[in-house]
Amino acid sequence: MEHLQEKQVGSAELCKGSFLHVLRDTVELSNGALTTREYVVHPGAVMVVPLIEDAQGEVRLVLERQFRYPLNRVMVEFPAGKKDPGEEPFQCAQRELREETGYLARFWAHAGVMHPVAAYSTEVIDIWFAKGLTAGARQLDADELLDVFTATPAELLTWCREGQVTDAKTLMAALWLQNVFSGAWTLDWFETT
Repeated sequence: MEHLQEKQVGSAELCKGSFLHVLRDTVELSNGALTTREYVVHPGAVMVVPLIEDAQGEVRLVLERQFRYPLNRVMVEFPAGKKDPGEEPFQCAQRELREETGYLARFWAHAGVMHPVAAYSTEVIDIWFAKGLTAGARQLDADELLDVFTATPAELLTWCREGQVTDAKTLMAALWLQNVFSGAWTLDWFETT
């Protein structure tokens, strides 16, 4: 696949904010042509798919409604957030679940990773599943306003199909949920203390 590789020959910083860092690189294509690539350097993030099981084994999903300023709308999403400097993905998943929902989880499974916008960002989102939840107090950031609610997997899939859920990471989680619940994919659960 060497014919697909691009080689950086120069780089310029376009913007450095408190969260995002934007670069414009000059790259050489395998045919010798030069072009530019603009992209966002992102610290990485996690998404947690929290599962609440009742005594009969019925599952409900913990979701959030949050206003997303760039889209000027409220989105339905799973709990998620960016990693702090030096923070491991699992630590971030535990922190984000606790901060945004108040829940602590006894059992965890790492499902995989996704690159939500590979064409223009280095962002990698680690996907985690959590169960054995214990409710507690949320610890939202000062500028964070969101509603936490539960839904059935069937409700989430309906919202995805009807276009009410358009968040890429939540759509990816719906794919995981379908495959895990059907038995096509497995999760390796581990217990925390």
